[in-house]
Amino acid sequence: MIRRTDLAIENKEMFEEGNGEGSQIPGVNVKAERYGDDVTVTRITIEDERGSAIMNKPQGRYITVEIKGGVNGSEEIKEMAARAVAAELTALIPFHHYLKVLVVGLGNEKVTPDSLGPHTVSKIRVTRHLFLHYEVEGDDDQANVSALNPGVMASTGMESGDLIYGAAEITDPEVILVIDSLAARSIERINTTIQITDTGISPGAGMGNHRKVLTSESMGRKVVAVGVPTVIDAGSMVLDSLADYLSDADRAEDYIQQAKLDMIVTPTDIDEVIHDFSEIIASAINIALHPGIYS
Repeated sequence: MIRRTDLAIENKEMFEEGNGEGSQIPGVNVKAERYGDDVTVTRITIEDERGSAIMNKPQGRYITVEIKGGVNGSEEIKEMAARAVAAELTALIPFHHYLKVLVVGLGNEKVTPDSLGPHTVSKIRVTRHLFLHYEVEGDDDQANVSALNPGVMASTGMESGDLIYGAAEITDPEVILVIDSLAARSIERINTTIQITDTGISPGAGMGNHRKVLTSESMGRKVVAVGVPTVIDAGSMVLDSLADYLSDADRAEDYIQQAKLDMIVTPTDIDEVIHDFSEIIASAINIALHPGIYS
């Protein structure tokens, strides 16, 4: 049975389950760092084709920010997490006088588990109109930031990737920064984890609706993606929840696969998860892109 996940750190954990905890993955470099007592950052770099094949991910950087015990509405923890995410974003998108960024919120605002992108973008400081109004090319305090919520194909009749490509042609950003919902194999990841990657993203992947991929190759410019797992497939949830009670895990996996439990689930407090993590990610983006204002 394929344990579905969009998280590189969970692919790493699955490798360790089969090869022993702490096993070195060929072609993959892993480093961890703590931000205070509650936030841990794990940086996974897939360096070659061997690592890509084992991890089932494209080569590139995958940064996982984990909040111990979840946010639980704590403003102090949210600020610490935002600072950690901002630091990682700054490493991927270094600020400079002429920096232009298009921030894109993928997903459907009317479907709570899929609304992380639109909710986050609504909290971003957009500045492109100011640069146009004052006819300036750059600024020492803030980046030239534009934003887009492309919606979903069922509502617009258009591929998100095509809309984003068109917006990038208009705004000419150096970087496209995409926010989307993801899928995890562990229910505990849904209120504790943020993933950042420079390898791009497939819109709707978290909700099982794979569309045209957003990568540096397809967009013609750097793409950085930030995601939070908001859903888990039913089979993975059952196996994860009962792992300590199953006498024959392989038999259980076979049964679930034959039963074709082709559905995804989300926790009852998903509205709080979206609220907290959209604030964390928006704050981090504002800090990284507008250091003279928010740092």
